[in-house]
Amino acid sequence: MKISVLCSDKNHPVNSYLEKWVEQKRSLHQIELVRRKKDLSGGDILFLISCAEIVDATDRAAYQSTLVLHASDLPRGRGWSPHIWNIIEGAEEVTLSLLEANDKVDTGRIWKKMSFPVPKHALWHEINASLFEAEIQLMNYAVDEFHTVEPVEQDLSVKSNYYRLRTPADSEIDPHKSLASQFDVVRVCDPNRFPAFFELHGKKYKLILEKYDD
Repeated sequence: MKISVLCSDKNHPVNSYLEKWVEQKRSLHQIELVRRKKDLSGGDILFLISCAEIVDATDRAAYQSTLVLHASDLPRGRGWSPHIWNIIEGAEEVTLSLLEANDKVDTGRIWKKMSFPVPKHALWHEINASLFEAEIQLMNYAVDEFHTVEPVEQDLSVKSNYYRLRTPADSEIDPHKSLASQFDVVRVCDPNRFPAFFELHGKKYKLILEKYDD
């Protein structure tokens, strides 16, 4: 098979997982990992992973299937960073959906879903590890079941919702509130890319959370 993976951000933490997956698959498939859609060469499957570009119908026509990995139980949680919003809302489990790309965001047919637990003590890198491992499993599923999968339409009886794009301001902590009440916000913040922070006494402070087990 000829497979492309489009991941726009070379600094995204998912890249180490994608690079390892590409190397493992190269003995069986013709496969590429690219950063811009103009570098796509066409083929059987296009995976869109943390893709910042609009991949329209013309782009998708170069592939038999264009697939998206979206961290919500679709049609619930369309939009941006749904697992982050869900964890902040108190979720202790994340569902990952493998679906077909469509012009209307996150509305395509579902190939498969899988869920994984998110313990209340899990920090951003631990959550990422569980998420990225699940993404790799679903990518493997897509390749292995490419000729036999039977995609299903999203359940229109389920009320959908859309999450907005997160901004650095969403990582701000209120120093006058308890840490316990804001723990879910702090623990999902990537300290390298979107650090938690607070302002006090006219200064801005970066907050880094690490486990410290005796």
